[in-house]
Amino acid sequence: MKPLASTHNTSASNNAPNNASPNTWLNKVPEITLIFWVIKMMSTTVGETAADYLSFHLHVGMINTSIIMGVLLVGMLLLQLKQTHYRPNAYWSVVVLISIFGTLVTDILTDKLHVPLPLSTAVFSVLLAITFAYWFVKERTLSIHSIVSLKRELFYWLAILITFALGTAVGDWVSEDMNVGYGLSAVVFGGLITAISVAFYRFKANAVLCFWLAYILTRPLGASIGDLLSQPTRKGGLGFGTTSTSIVFLVIIFALVTYLSLKAKPQKTY
Repeated sequence: MKPLASTHNTSASNNAPNNASPNTWLNKVPEITLIFWVIKMMSTTVGETAADYLSFHLHVGMINTSIIMGVLLVGMLLLQLKQTHYRPNAYWSVVVLISIFGTLVTDILTDKLHVPLPLSTAVFSVLLAITFAYWFVKERTLSIHSIVSLKRELFYWLAILITFALGTAVGDWVSEDMNVGYGLSAVVFGGLITAISVAFYRFKANAVLCFWLAYILTRPLGASIGDLLSQPTRKGGLGFGTTSTSIVFLVIIFALVTYLSLKAKPQKTY
């Protein structure tokens, strides 16, 4: 899948904020390519399996795991914010950590605080809508190809965090509460993403809207795939376990990010 690559046709320099320093800011996010979507989906899978592995297999507990992941996320995010251009290793490290942390947020709400998944889905949807609305009012764009200021990057990462929490709630609601099952859930979410791609390529639907819809849906897709691979057969999974699944996907992510880092070219300054 490679939707929204054409959003880069809109020059980020045209949307650069007035307070951006020339020759200082470069776009801080990657090109939207097939590799982008592969890594993103795998990071969501790792978010699901790694959260379960740390919380239950290692008996760290959800609260303690959330604290640890939260501290790591803040540290890596600060490192990412200090960058002046897109660096694959820093960017994708933040995405993986946000995936784990976002999963834990929803799991704590569901398992510890007993918040119904439909309610979590509604709350996260409203929070995401508010974030997008405020972002647009302040910056007049939601395009990820115009992340050329600190303010825009903060909006971006806040939206990403909420999409992961929202995607987790939606995925668990469909696969578990509705008893759809992990395999069929993956088919459902994969089909929705395919429909978005068709809407974008065939019917020229809004690129920014299609990107964010696809970004949200890759979370439950990756989570469903992760659960399908890691959960025992008695629960509808294939029984590979959280350890093996997490390691395999982390190795693939590491290999792809290393490849992107090696082939990275100097970017245009906005």
